[in-house]
Amino acid sequence: MGRRHPRTPEGTLRTAAPCQRVLAVRGQGRPHPRRPRRLTPHREPDCRERRAGSYSAAKAGIAALTLVAAQELGRYGVTANAIAPSARTRMTEGAFAAAMAVPESGFDAMDPANVSPIVAWLASGSSAAVTGRVIEVEGGRICIEEGWNHGPAEDAGQRWDAAAAGDAIQQLLAKAAVPEPVYGV
Repeated sequence: MGRRHPRTPEGTLRTAAPCQRVLAVRGQGRPHPRRPRRLTPHREPDCRERRAGSYSAAKAGIAALTLVAAQELGRYGVTANAIAPSARTRMTEGAFAAAMAVPESGFDAMDPANVSPIVAWLASGSSAAVTGRVIEVEGGRICIEEGWNHGPAEDAGQRWDAAAAGDAIQQLLAKAAVPEPVYGV
């Protein structure tokens, strides 16, 4: 394969994986308690719902890459989870203008900042046991994906803070199906 841009999920993995192997060979392969190693690509939740072939296939690929990365990098103490955000972006504002409109008052469910607390929790040491998961975030709703199906979900009706999001995710994971192992890894 050719060179990949480092900001793509594959580029991030290609950059991170060799570094983790080198650390492991040097006897430094276990995670530092204050510097957890996390890989959190994101994908849009639309891959199951839209008919845009290339776009959908790319987002499904991120979900699959997350499962493989969790298997391959777990031995080095790296966790890999994907975020599936539903939020207002330049792309969604044009395609879904009515759904993405900023409300005149109340909670703005499509504000991109609603995703940040979940990313912050996944980057923290509190999420050390969570790997190989796709977490969908839409407004105040968090959903643990189970393959290509929606799994357990909880809606706070407002933006989560990172600690409360972590507690909710832990409870949802306890209810969710365990992902199938990735074979050939």
